[in-house]
Amino acid sequence: MKTVKDVFKLIEEHGIRFVDFRFSDLKGRWHHITNTVNMLEEDTFKEGLNFDGSSVEGWCEINESDMFYRPDPNSAFIDPFTNHPTLVLVCDIVDAATGEIYNRCPRGLAARAESHLKKTGIADKAIFGPELEFFVFDNVSYSTSMGESFFSVDAAHAAWNSGDLPEAGNTGHIAREKGGYFRLAPIDRFQDMRSEMVETLSKIGVGMRLHHPEVATAGQCEIGMDANTPVTMGDHAHMYKYVVQNVADIYGQTATFMPKPLGGDNGSGMHVHQSLWKGDTPLFAGDVYGGLSQEALWYIGGIIKHAKALNAFTNPLTNSYKRLIPGYEAPVILTYSNRNRSAAIRIPASHGPKAKRIEVRFPDCGANSYLAFAAMMMAGLDGIKNKIDPGNPREENLYDLPEEELNKLPQVCGSLREALNALNADRDFLKDGGVFDDDLIDAYINLRMEDVVKLEHTPCPVEYEMYYSI
Repeated sequence: MKTVKDVFKLIEEHGIRFVDFRFSDLKGRWHHITNTVNMLEEDTFKEGLNFDGSSVEGWCEINESDMFYRPDPNSAFIDPFTNHPTLVLVCDIVDAATGEIYNRCPRGLAARAESHLKKTGIADKAIFGPELEFFVFDNVSYSTSMGESFFSVDAAHAAWNSGDLPEAGNTGHIAREKGGYFRLAPIDRFQDMRSEMVETLSKIGVGMRLHHPEVATAGQCEIGMDANTPVTMGDHAHMYKYVVQNVADIYGQTATFMPKPLGGDNGSGMHVHQSLWKGDTPLFAGDVYGGLSQEALWYIGGIIKHAKALNAFTNPLTNSYKRLIPGYEAPVILTYSNRNRSAAIRIPASHGPKAKRIEVRFPDCGANSYLAFAAMMMAGLDGIKNKIDPGNPREENLYDLPEEELNKLPQVCGSLREALNALNADRDFLKDGGVFDDDLIDAYINLRMEDVVKLEHTPCPVEYEMYYSI
């Protein structure tokens, strides 16, 4: 745990010249303001610094625009990419009118969720371990205007380039569709780049575990982080994206966390491992099913009951629902199972009670991690509080079920519009203990609905293919 004194010691030891203050908006994007180091004082950690909050999507109006960003000393790390020595501090947003954490600050909301968990008496802490997947491409271009709409993605190692003869030659070592998982070099082109990402994240304080190529062609990857509490894990998820995209850029590549950038192959998810603890006791360990406790099964029941509302936070992009379709290892069926990756909730095989957890498989990296972790925890706590039965587990391969049987099972939302409508109708569980409130939920729905309307109102190239000659 870093203190204010530790921050100033870092500044002195590393000759820091600039301090980069960062905060997350409702969509989960980091924003930053860079000050000269002399602007940072001890009082800054109590009072914060002023900025215009009306310039951030989904926040306040211009007539209420004064806000403060207040840094957390424990979040400090040295930026690994800047030429001039720069210290990064992650901030909470303070409402200038009240002096309290702004209710629409995602990081502040995650902190409220942690505090609420302790007040329930159910557990002392929640632990989250997200697995963020991403693609690495050579070139990406896109444009949308009145007279043009297109995107173009290219990667020398993509399946669609197996027949090309570029000047540099074609070695033929290319992963086919769904053929990239765990493949060695020369099919895996990004071993060194992923190692660089892992090393960089480790240097800035993120505990790292592994990396490997993922299933899809064209350079799908995953690197694994240590699990942590919602606020810290939310910080680390933002740091992860920042490092991945900047290391890829240094290597002359481009990385994306878009859930479904390619049609016809697997998309990128963010499977989230979760557990509750009381002191050193793992509350999800037991002997009811799959080594889980009854509380863990009720937690699963809460996730399943509120899954469609959760989709608004865990799968918040119109593109998210191009991933959540049957046939591409997409976890669309709302059931749970021991070791079964075709269910929306998996109970991973593990060694010992302290490793016992659940894995919620439908989220993706479009999520604001602070909001998604908090929302899932609130759904799980609602399950425990109301002893929600998750139903019977399904241990068969759900991807092989005939369509008529598949249609009888509960599934995740099929579109962002459906998810936002579900959140609007099912929000009370989120407001328990004042963690979420109607103001934030309404602002979030309105912000995300703008994306829905834009997509629905914009002609796209495939419509010309299907309908131009009618």
